[in-house]
Amino acid sequence: MSSELSRAASPYLRQHAEQPVAWHAWGEAAFTEARRRDVPVMVSIGYATCHWCHVMAAESFSDPDIATRLNRSMVSVKVDREEHPEVDAVFLAAAAAFTPHLGWPLTVFTTPEGKPFFAGTYWPPTARGTLPGFVDVIDAVDRAWRERREAVAETSGALQQALDAAARERGDEALEPAWPTAEVRAQLAARIAAREDPEFGGFAPAGADAATPKFPVWPVLRFLQTEPDETAAQLAARTIDRMARSPLRDADGGFFRYATRRDWSLPHYERMLTDNAGLIQVALAAGRADIASAAAGFLVDTLQLPSGGFAAAQDSESWIDGVRSEGGFYLRPLDQRSTLEPPRIDDKLVSAWNGLAIGALAATGARLGREEFVSAAVRAALAVEESNLADDGTLRRASLDEILSGAPATLEDYGALAQGLAVLAMATGRVAYAVEARRLVDLCWPTEEAAAVPGGRDTVLAALGAPEVDDTDTDRPSGAASLAEAALTLWRLGAGERYRRRARTIVAARATRAVEDPFSHAAVLRVAALMESAGRQVVVVAGSDDDPLARAAHATGADVVVRVSEADAAAWSEAGFSLFAARTAADGRATAYDCREFVCRLPLHDASGFAEPVA
Repeated sequence: MSSELSRAASPYLRQHAEQPVAWHAWGEAAFTEARRRDVPVMVSIGYATCHWCHVMAAESFSDPDIATRLNRSMVSVKVDREEHPEVDAVFLAAAAAFTPHLGWPLTVFTTPEGKPFFAGTYWPPTARGTLPGFVDVIDAVDRAWRERREAVAETSGALQQALDAAARERGDEALEPAWPTAEVRAQLAARIAAREDPEFGGFAPAGADAATPKFPVWPVLRFLQTEPDETAAQLAARTIDRMARSPLRDADGGFFRYATRRDWSLPHYERMLTDNAGLIQVALAAGRADIASAAAGFLVDTLQLPSGGFAAAQDSESWIDGVRSEGGFYLRPLDQRSTLEPPRIDDKLVSAWNGLAIGALAATGARLGREEFVSAAVRAALAVEESNLADDGTLRRASLDEILSGAPATLEDYGALAQGLAVLAMATGRVAYAVEARRLVDLCWPTEEAAAVPGGRDTVLAALGAPEVDDTDTDRPSGAASLAEAALTLWRLGAGERYRRRARTIVAARATRAVEDPFSHAAVLRVAALMESAGRQVVVVAGSDDDPLARAAHATGADVVVRVSEADAAAWSEAGFSLFAARTAADGRATAYDCREFVCRLPLHDASGFAEPVA
């Protein structure tokens, strides 16, 4: 039993605490021990709702013979990829040199200095078909380390050099920042559209066979929804419609992680907070209120914890009639599920992912007049503040049962939470959320007083000299894109021109990579598009969110819509948000201020005025 894992702020690590493997949590101590013993390190990476992680845990890590082999010949480290995203990204990049089939569980063998020399994903305990057995892999690694140390050093050294070279190339790109212009973005949107599956919707390579998996790729859809060409937005709408009508969406409105086949059938049944939060935003922008509301209901009903925060995911597996079943719970009709034990949830609170959920629920509640969703977002914001905020005001990546993770927050955590709080500030009219969003963003820029900023490198990776990897927008926006969007939103709320400059700096530094690979940098491209659009800001001074003028303002779909009282407007202005300066209820009537990048029309009292152009 690993007492270190049993105290972890990760359900995934706790799942392995009772195993006979002498697990270490991620940290310098494991590599120090490996150097003392002169043995390699096995870094095993997964997450709590990963099906094949469960399988390998039951088959191999719970097996006494395999545990004995591991404990004798190496130091074993267990990593929750959701708690340590940079660790996962670094070892995924290294694993690509050994296998084209990347995924989880990810198993990487390194030298005591942390240099990878072999990797793979799932291995059965003994050989099965073309797959070698895990016992064979362990023995082969042990023999190579003892008998062919020079070859191991050569492999790890060559891989390190290749990864270092790639990191230097990315650094060189940042020295000559470019900008993805409207013309360039239109070309990129066309490249994305060319990959649309005309038969089943979504995206697939030309000639893809029936077994091609499909993912929601919601950052790509959100980018398409910002493009002025209506065909791009229509593509996004078609995609969310096809997913919503497919087995990828459960009967309760929540979306599964991905489909294992091109026609969206046979889902991988785990359900992620990030996917659903993102798809809510896609549906909302596409005008699919029913899809957005149903997915928001799933978040509140299933993933919201008693504390108010949101769990990271729901498992794919559950027990049915005494048998472990993958997907069996979800295949039952809704009215039959109440008699079954539901799949467990990964109840750690990840700061960034709660930020995504807060923003999605706040936006849905405000746009559709669903106060229960805004209230759920408020509860989540309070939970993250209580659980994931350290005494010095910095964030932590995650927490579990009021235990703060040892993993520092990433840029994703600061950016996504700041953006979620800014959206919540708009939905509630409460400036305190915007002030906190601004504070989180400000922490991520060096000043004369604080040259070191949070959201930097994992300290263990840095000590090991591990190369940095590209921060991409894959299943969710990258840390850089999240921070850029939060900064841009603060600018639109009137926080000052420096926030717009910050957003532009982030986008420009990643523009070259975004043009080369738009699928992996779609969130960055979306921020670029938002920066070049004539952002619309609407402030309504009225006594209630139910005021007809306030409801009409939300229906405009403007980038910023805030309903405030006169006292609220004054508080925003005093806090440094210039959009709210001198906003009053003229003649004692509900009054709307409709602006394009701070250039405002005359105050409105009638909702019909929203349709008129700004003078």
